[in-house]
Amino acid sequence: MAHIHAFRAYRPAKGNEYTVTALPYDVYDKTEARAAVLEAPDSFLSIDRPEAHFPEDADMYAPAVYEKAAEILQSWIGKGVFVQEESPCLYIWELTMEGRVQTGLVSCIAADDYRNGIIKKHENTREEKERDRVRHIEACGAQTGPVLLGYHSRKEMQELLRRFSAGMPLYDFTDRSGIAHRIWAVSAEEDIRALTEAAGNIDALYIADGHHRASAACTIAAKQAADGPEAESQYFLGVMFPDDELYILAYNRILKGLNGHTPQEILEEIQKVFLLEGPQAEPFAPEKKGEIAMFLDGGWYLLTIKKELSGDDPVSSLDVEYLQKSLLEPVFGILKPGSDPGIVYVGGDHSAQQLEARCRKEGGAAFMLYPTAMQELMAVADNGMLMPPKSTWFEPKLRTGLLIHMI
Repeated sequence: MAHIHAFRAYRPAKGNEYTVTALPYDVYDKTEARAAVLEAPDSFLSIDRPEAHFPEDADMYAPAVYEKAAEILQSWIGKGVFVQEESPCLYIWELTMEGRVQTGLVSCIAADDYRNGIIKKHENTREEKERDRVRHIEACGAQTGPVLLGYHSRKEMQELLRRFSAGMPLYDFTDRSGIAHRIWAVSAEEDIRALTEAAGNIDALYIADGHHRASAACTIAAKQAADGPEAESQYFLGVMFPDDELYILAYNRILKGLNGHTPQEILEEIQKVFLLEGPQAEPFAPEKKGEIAMFLDGGWYLLTIKKELSGDDPVSSLDVEYLQKSLLEPVFGILKPGSDPGIVYVGGDHSAQQLEARCRKEGGAAFMLYPTAMQELMAVADNGMLMPPKSTWFEPKLRTGLLIHMI
């Protein structure tokens, strides 16, 4: 069962929510983060990516960088940009993107649930990225970014979320990306108890987005275990959504080169492991599982996985795994997909036309995949297996700066 509790969130004072809210820190590279902070210095990205306040050649992991994050956070609290809830609350967060609605429960979730396998992961974390978030949490004394989690939809929980979101929300606004947000606070003890008991009937939570945030929070919990099991340090900020409301886009790939091959040699290698159609001039996206669209040498091709070569376990049956093992690794030489400089990952919020334009600059090849299903993700996690890096792109992204958990 999932163990959650209410907390006294710091949140934007009414009227500041639009200005403060920001996309998660990890959707930006260093250059993009700097540009975003310069454009919107009052957004929470100033705190989540404090290196943007330092010279471009500065060490982004230096102690002074994390101290800057803490300084800005405390300054904004002192100025009244943020206010703290008077009593512990749970929250309901409704997001609407292009008419599609998803509603989740915001709470603090026990780090023990991560260690005991109630919270399941599908990706490995990278040490330097986890260490970065540990230092950020320690400096700020707060978890500033929520972990996105899914669970098998339960009627009981959905009915409670509908009931407690019937009144006037704390926030009701549309952010810079066009995502509509409504957040309600649940403060009555009997209502908190009802939601807590409903969460206790959920046997597994699946990390959808935020593996490094979750792992970092659990590292903090272990370091501060002497605080006691009910201390805030032993919990992390999370938002849990039913699986049938979560929306996954593809995570596409661009290769910076052809690894010494000619385009014709690449096509010959592809035909060994895919059915190949094309080329055509017009960009297109794959229409079903087992299909991959490829841009190479000025043309678009349809690659269809050869079923007789595909595995049947939860990982080997993934399109992204088949692409990696049958083509990217042996032909393009991408041996470490999570860190190889020869590959660029592009979220599914970019069109085939945008993918082509970027690929033309890189000079290699581009691959557009069909989205991984939530059920595939859960099957991988249930079997204790791991997906290839960058297998899923969830939309909408949870914004930071709306609810902060002080530890």
